[in-house]
Amino acid sequence: MAKFLLQFRALFLLVLLSVVRTTISVGVGINYGQIANNLPSPSRVAVLLQSLSISRVKLYDADQNVLRAFSNSNVEFIVGVGNEHVPNMTDPTKAQAWVKQHVLPHLPQTKITCITVGNEVLSGNDTQLISNLVPAMKTIYDVLVSLGLNNQVNVSTAHSLTILANSFPPSSGTFKQDLMQYMEPLIEFHSQTKSPFLINAYPYFAYKSNPSEVPLDYVLFRPNQGLVDPITNLNYDNMLYAQIDAAYSAIKAMGHTDIEVKISETGWPSKGDSDEVGATPENAGIYNSNILRRIEEKQGTPMKPSVPIDVFVFALFNEDLKPGPASERNYGLFYPDGNPVYDIGLHGYLPRMSYSSAAYKTQVVHIFGFLIISFTTFLLQA
Repeated sequence: MAKFLLQFRALFLLVLLSVVRTTISVGVGINYGQIANNLPSPSRVAVLLQSLSISRVKLYDADQNVLRAFSNSNVEFIVGVGNEHVPNMTDPTKAQAWVKQHVLPHLPQTKITCITVGNEVLSGNDTQLISNLVPAMKTIYDVLVSLGLNNQVNVSTAHSLTILANSFPPSSGTFKQDLMQYMEPLIEFHSQTKSPFLINAYPYFAYKSNPSEVPLDYVLFRPNQGLVDPITNLNYDNMLYAQIDAAYSAIKAMGHTDIEVKISETGWPSKGDSDEVGATPENAGIYNSNILRRIEEKQGTPMKPSVPIDVFVFALFNEDLKPGPASERNYGLFYPDGNPVYDIGLHGYLPRMSYSSAAYKTQVVHIFGFLIISFTTFLLQA
């Protein structure tokens, strides 16, 4: 009996340490979109993410139910101002009202670390919206300064890579000339406030557009000979790193090397229409599992090898009401019932019942934690 307990204790500790090592080392963020009519409640999602040890979440709004559900958790949030609200944010009174309604009530119990003002604004055709972007960012930042929150919450905006005129070779990356009047004050804002430059980068789009010319191994992070930047002689074994460095080069061309580029969205669809080449569960699993591995290894890009890539994967769930091609509704790592769409080693727990409050959810999590600790102590003492 004593020998059995000793063997079981050793096995349990090995498994426990393996789980802890795996979950703690994965520093990936997740995009939590909600364009769907079948998603679990935010309180259930809070339990799911805690079971996955995902501690960084990006929202596309500042959903009060979500922020309350994650109260007193260790999850850091990026919250968003929708494009439709950007013009109002140029008004200091309206900007202050937005921050006081959507951010201030949740601090410090919910960790909000960034506000994104609009999404892919500079890739659109609304010139008024585009011209309002930087003034809105500045106004919101000024509100944060007045409230003493600017060191806790930064301000940014997310960009599609279509803002680049050139993206390869990466060292030749530049912004489109017709956007320069907006990029100059934007880059200055990032430099002055020490906020990150966010990009939504999807190698899938490049492969989908030209599968005969874009090597699948190159976009999926699989072993390949890579592509060499003829100017720097740096070798790129995947497209995502080349896209990140192209953004760094575009910023450098404007005279700045003090701004960090972060990936606010990247992912791969598990299903698509008949003309959406490469949208399969296998490819999605390979892409996202390789992303997780590179994050775990704290890899940097060839141009910035000492700066680990910072990634928010798109997305947590498949969203059944998203418009557009079938792929748009199939970027999720999980189905709404909590089952993984494909296996990349992320197996979490989505409770079947709906909790009435975040406080009750926290109590349940604490009880489970107490039981695990008690069981571990028992085995150690046996």
